[in-house]
Amino acid sequence: MGVQEVKAQADDVAGRFDSIAGLTGYFHFAQKKGYSGVGLYTRKTPSDVIVGFDGGGEFDAEGRWIECRFDTPSRKLSIVSCYFPSGSSSEDRQAAKFRFLALMYPHLMALKAGGREFVLLGDVNIAHHEIDLRNWRSNQKNSGFLPEERAWMTRLLGEGGLVDVFRTLNPNAEQYTWWSNRGQAWANNVGWRLDYHLATPAIAAAARREQIVLDPRFSDHAPVIVDYAFRF
Repeated sequence: MGVQEVKAQADDVAGRFDSIAGLTGYFHFAQKKGYSGVGLYTRKTPSDVIVGFDGGGEFDAEGRWIECRFDTPSRKLSIVSCYFPSGSSSEDRQAAKFRFLALMYPHLMALKAGGREFVLLGDVNIAHHEIDLRNWRSNQKNSGFLPEERAWMTRLLGEGGLVDVFRTLNPNAEQYTWWSNRGQAWANNVGWRLDYHLATPAIAAAARREQIVLDPRFSDHAPVIVDYAFRF
């Protein structure tokens, strides 16, 4: 189970959220208190845990990548929780988001080129297609639906060879995972699909069922569940 934007530090988690319902948690916390942070919960003990992806750079300081590896002599498998930056607050944050995307694409391709199967569970902060948000016409110049962001997703799922697992199972409209807290966005289902399972093809082929959990409501995001028919 992957969680993003946990907004916590190690002391906040220890003894309270480091183990839940028989699942052990692994985390990457931001240096800044109350900001960002990601986690993974698993029943099976990983063979390795990778914290961060950009060598201690600006995004590792923001706590955006935790990777649990479950490797055997015959298989390399990773489960990743990743929190992509939002660029909605300022031009500076949008520029940081573009820097993040520029680093993330080759990182994912290097994992794939190394023979590693993986699924990235993430708040990607990008709605890929018009079907992925209610008001797409009025958001074409807004962060999360910019042409450059959408082109990045198209490249990742095209020449990059990764799979948007949810969309392979559910092609329907109004499948949203985030709603603004402003106005009546939740009540009127004015949402965006920003949360993804991005997987290598072999992992994606094992996907059987999907669900966006709308009740109970946990936050401005809704959990995305995918059942996979494979064993660790």
